[in-house]
Amino acid sequence: MGELWPVPDVLAFLAGCWRTERSVRDLANGLEGRFEGVTSFDALDAGGLISRESGVFTWQGVSRPAERTLRYEPGDGPARADVRFADGRPFHGLDLTSGHHVADHPCAADLYRGEFTVRDPDRWQTVWRVGGPAKDLLLTTDYLRETPGGQRPGPVRPRSGGSSGPRDPSRWS
Repeated sequence: MGELWPVPDVLAFLAGCWRTERSVRDLANGLEGRFEGVTSFDALDAGGLISRESGVFTWQGVSRPAERTLRYEPGDGPARADVRFADGRPFHGLDLTSGHHVADHPCAADLYRGEFTVRDPDRWQTVWRVGGPAKDLLLTTDYLRETPGGQRPGPVRPRSGGSSGPRDPSRWS
């Protein structure tokens, strides 16, 4: 797994803009796709972050715009966050105290299992394995901070005390 980078404050770590590269493999039929773009983590007025991912997804030689929005709300302690879909539905918890976390998200008959690994202050990765009767996918996403050295725009506000998404792998869950 390599070296891990413990994260004492997950929202402060994520804040800012990240170059985002994702490979998507359909393990059932061998097809592969790729997403390239950026993910911006910006402060929410009520605390936490909103994550806006945008870029281009290429699947079977066809490229098209793709985007996704998630909310990262303060969790139980600074190294933890509750990740939610844009509409507020729960997605998964996230605890990067050790620099590594595994999360599950049941989605109808499918199970999304995500592994989060922080390599250093400017680099982290997610690997999602999606399995079920209609899906057999492996999604690996690498994030590289656009401004190395941990410089982040603006402060993160202080902390306070099941999806059945589209089948399009660029918008999984």
